[in-house]
Amino acid sequence: MKRVMIIDSLNQFIRSYIVDPSLSTNGQPIGGTKGFLKILQKLCREINPDAIVVCWDGRGGSRKRRSIVKEYKSGRKAIRLNRETDMTEDEELQNKIWQQSRLIEYLNEFPIVQFMFDEVEADDVIGYISKMPQFDGWQKVVVSSDKDFIQLCDGETVLFRPIQKEVLNKNNIIEKFGIHPNNFALARALVGDKSDNLEGVRGVGLPTVKKRFPFLSEEKSYTIQELMEFCENVDSKLKTYKAILENETLVETNYKLMQLYSPNLSVQSKGKVDFTIDNFEFDFNKTEIIKMMHEDGFGAYNWDELFAKMKKIATDGLQ
Repeated sequence: MKRVMIIDSLNQFIRSYIVDPSLSTNGQPIGGTKGFLKILQKLCREINPDAIVVCWDGRGGSRKRRSIVKEYKSGRKAIRLNRETDMTEDEELQNKIWQQSRLIEYLNEFPIVQFMFDEVEADDVIGYISKMPQFDGWQKVVVSSDKDFIQLCDGETVLFRPIQKEVLNKNNIIEKFGIHPNNFALARALVGDKSDNLEGVRGVGLPTVKKRFPFLSEEKSYTIQELMEFCENVDSKLKTYKAILENETLVETNYKLMQLYSPNLSVQSKGKVDFTIDNFEFDFNKTEIIKMMHEDGFGAYNWDELFAKMKKIATDGLQ
């Protein structure tokens, strides 16, 4: 089975930016850019992909969901380095923006497909790509620490969570959570998501969902209406069921924001993804990459594994 690696790139970039202490030869932080490429080399070694797709949050990507819930992803703390520097807060912000922009320039020189659409979150692009007929018969490996992608796992799709050092597939998700990926967005709609500032039903966590709704472990995709009917008719006086019934609107809103089964992508954006995948030129400009690394003061580092994998991907394409 061929394998495509689909990277939630902002998730990995932020991880690198915060923890990688790499400095350029002139003393500027470059951990976000260099660290991402180091992670990419490690991922290529561990996953051995035949193709790589990188997905970024577009400008204003959260706007559509925020129009539904204005608190969505609000109140997040500014992303800061986990170490002391001589930079002001503004200088640190400008450095982070430069590093992310520079990383995109690097990836453009690799045989890697990149996507970024205005007012579209990377989650929706990843959800769409994971179900594309162009990748039928391929194993899809989504790389992200975000639990939202658990819902995409099926017989061909797995989630690799680098920070947690775990690979989640359909079978071990059911074993671990007692919830089938087909019903994971519904379960998360009950629980909420603190990282996205989405309230859940008070007192309901994933262990509660597993215990009180064992049928969600089935492959059948259950609806909110079926869940509410169960809560209404179950022979139990537990407050959990009453609390869920009282928060039906909240559950519906959360589900609308969280589900990736029908990604929030316009017809035009879907068409651009299809066209790009079908017509992508797998070029690998090693000379330019090395030149950029020298300009940015990367210093000494062994990139042989990464370059060898990129050469192979460029040669093979999507054949």
